[in-house]
Amino acid sequence: MNHTLLLALGAVALHGCARSPGEEPARPAPPPVEAAQLRAPFHPAPVAQAASRPVDTEAQVSLGHKLFFDARLSKNHDISCNSCHNLATFGVDNKALSDGHRGQKGTRNSPTVYNAAGHIAQFWDGRAPTLEVQAEGPLFNPVEMALPDEQRLIATLSSMPGYTRHFQRAFPGEKRPVSPDNVVRAIAAFERQLTTPSRFDTFLGGEEGALTAQERRGLELFVSTGCTTCHNGPAVGGTSFQKLGLVKDWPVLEDAGRFEVTKREEDRAKFRVPTLRNVDQTGPYLHDGSIQALPEMVRLMAKHQLGKELAEPQVEDVVAFLKSLTGELPQRYLPPPELPPSTPKTPSPDPS
Repeated sequence: MNHTLLLALGAVALHGCARSPGEEPARPAPPPVEAAQLRAPFHPAPVAQAASRPVDTEAQVSLGHKLFFDARLSKNHDISCNSCHNLATFGVDNKALSDGHRGQKGTRNSPTVYNAAGHIAQFWDGRAPTLEVQAEGPLFNPVEMALPDEQRLIATLSSMPGYTRHFQRAFPGEKRPVSPDNVVRAIAAFERQLTTPSRFDTFLGGEEGALTAQERRGLELFVSTGCTTCHNGPAVGGTSFQKLGLVKDWPVLEDAGRFEVTKREEDRAKFRVPTLRNVDQTGPYLHDGSIQALPEMVRLMAKHQLGKELAEPQVEDVVAFLKSLTGELPQRYLPPPELPPSTPKTPSPDPS
């Protein structure tokens, strides 16, 4: 299948070079590709630890929703999880680098929180194996939410009777339900609800007409060119770590990537492959947010990861396919929830 399809795509590129100025490139119909072959790379793989995955209760999800939006979990009461992972804008803030405590910026782009539960690990370098571990990191990072310690976190939440009751409902029978572990458990329970079904899922479910002709061409090219080597599985990514500049070196790459976690030389310049769901809405792109436009990102990925140059009509088709991955946001979670009111015991904002 792939050999025949690649020959057809090569013919498209040759026709594009020979056309007269202003003339639309000739696009001979590619040979038919079985839909089952196109769906195969995106089917979920068996997960060995599936049986140990937490069973999230509605009370835990509701509590996590509140914590996700509560800026009082930051040192100066001005940054929440939603600040950098805005649920209304597809789980990102559309900035190259997010603003943290006192306007500080980190060194890596904030990835989307949507569909993150399906990733092999969290953060660009995969240093957090679970959503729970990931949720803890920004709380105490001095460049992000900057809480000084766990005592400040618990003092803040325990000062509000409304939160105490929410924790008791979410974690019944526990002697100290308001705990750091339960904070991140609740946030992770909420984040596991953040999925965005799209027309592509309708296609994966068997409806042939869910994609337009151009989107279908883009999908065929996406598969045949080798993009699914990295961008596979239900999240169309997030299942592996790959070197940036795998075939052709990436220009000006200073970030050591996963090497900073493992200290293994083979992990230098490796990053967790991002999900491509909602990719049309989640720029700028890459670990440093250095690429603004999706077509440019497609060209660069083909060149540096696969060693291939895509003609402009091919780029347009791939981008059309990627736009079909833009899904429906969970409307019930977008409005900021009503938060328990502060009390005189609630620690004050600290801008220092």
